[in-house]
Amino acid sequence: MAGALARAGVMAVVALGAWQAAVVVLDVPSFLLPSPARVAETALAQHRRLLAEAAVTFGEILIGLAAGIAFGVLTGLAVASSAAVSRLLTPLLVVSQALPVFALAPLLVLWFGFGLASKIVMATLVIYFPVASALADGLSRTDPGLLDIARLSGAGRWRTLALIRFPDALPALVTGIRVAAVFAPIGAVIGEWVGASRGLGLLMIQANARMQTDLLFAALALLALATLLLRAAVEAATARLIPWVEPPR
Repeated sequence: MAGALARAGVMAVVALGAWQAAVVVLDVPSFLLPSPARVAETALAQHRRLLAEAAVTFGEILIGLAAGIAFGVLTGLAVASSAAVSRLLTPLLVVSQALPVFALAPLLVLWFGFGLASKIVMATLVIYFPVASALADGLSRTDPGLLDIARLSGAGRWRTLALIRFPDALPALVTGIRVAAVFAPIGAVIGEWVGASRGLGLLMIQANARMQTDLLFAALALLALATLLLRAAVEAATARLIPWVEPPR
């Protein structure tokens, strides 16, 4: 992990240096591409506003992540519980992902308003499918030998699910949650783009309309940092709660 962080830090420094040099050498107008130094200056000057809007967006992301994981786990368990439920829910899962998130955002804003509710629902929808599909796939790939042992010991369907199939599917579930953590901000920000009274997404729209590209980049950098921290927190939590699942390299 330390090596990966070091490599990422070196790459970030090189990329920022190349960006700064390109802006200076090519004399790019700041409204088209501000330099990293200008973005940092703007972030420091407007840090209170940026942090206040980020707190709103990050709250939406955390609640959406929790709700998406909960509904995803319940759906995965329901799909694995019976073939009839699987035949009913699997097409709905596929259809839910066939519809673009952008197409649903205006409808959700209409239904749930411009407040937090529509953004939380949007984040939940984005997170829900990776978790549900990962758990359902993990539950369907239980070691047949373990299932034979459960049948020989007289364990029923639910006991087998609780004691064998679900624990065996935890690595797949953890993978789904790690993927969901990366995509979690997408739903909240898209919802804020469509209609909101607070949040980084609204700040980006306003900065873009006023050609404040430096502020737009500062908001993007803060959102990227929040996403990285969320991913790191998810990995730390899963490593502590499920230590036998190998972390990503």
